[in-house]
Amino acid sequence: MTEAISLRAGMTFVKDGKLIKVIESNHHKPGKGNTVMQVKLYDVRAGSTIQTTMRPSEKIELAVVERKSVQYLYTQNDMAVFMDLETYEQYEIPVASIAHEMNYLLENMTVEIEFYGSEVIGVTLPGTVDLVVTETQPSIKGGSVTGSGKPATLETGLVVNVPDFISAGEKIQVNTSDNSYRGRAQK
Repeated sequence: MTEAISLRAGMTFVKDGKLIKVIESNHHKPGKGNTVMQVKLYDVRAGSTIQTTMRPSEKIELAVVERKSVQYLYTQNDMAVFMDLETYEQYEIPVASIAHEMNYLLENMTVEIEFYGSEVIGVTLPGTVDLVVTETQPSIKGGSVTGSGKPATLETGLVVNVPDFISAGEKIQVNTSDNSYRGRAQK
């Protein structure tokens, strides 16, 4: 058991029989009244997101989540298929439950999947992923990093805002938590 004040993004807990993952957590002290925790939560099994407040001293039962390194193989019939790199066991996860993560997954990419007991509950991505720009407006000579930028479609279908000097065919680094451009990928 822990208190709500210690909740951070990525933590998973059990409440009323539901498996809940913390998306965002903010400690809020209004001008008047008691301090509260403003949290954005994701119900892992139902697939729904809610925003709520909690008392900082509210007791929370943290879930024991294990992670395993796997390789993303392919998607078939709305299921993403992953393979354990040690035992070659395959796991299927509904694409709808990992929609955000699918924007970054390439075939044969190594990621971690999360287990609650024997139940697969999610995918953990690295902080940044290197992806190829497949479509964007032509690059502007003399374009700077500080310009307003332009939209670029990446090989997974994700659209991110990139600087004016980026052109189609370039490999860029994308932050997986907020879909932001981080720079050109190292060669």
